[in-house]
Amino acid sequence: MHNLGFALEGAWKVLAAGLILGAGLPALFALGIRSLAWGAGGDAEVDHAAPNPAGKVLGYVLFAVVILGVLLGITFIVASGFGKALSFEHIYPTIVDK
Repeated sequence: MHNLGFALEGAWKVLAAGLILGAGLPALFALGIRSLAWGAGGDAEVDHAAPNPAGKVLGYVLFAVVILGVLLGITFIVASGFGKALSFEHIYPTIVDK
């Protein structure tokens, strides 16, 4: 019975990582694109809404989160290739020996 618990715990972690990284980052990118459109005045062909500066700020913040996620993933892959590990002991990630 313990093996089933371990399997479900591992499956949950894989599912959560897949949702966050597999679908989460593209969803944030799509929200960033939509926010930039809102910042430019919405759907320009349908209605001529006034530009909203908050949309541009939100779009750039979402793009920054996506870029940081991609850079963190690349850092993890490169560190693993060199026999190192990525540590989150501090506020920012660091590369440490395994």
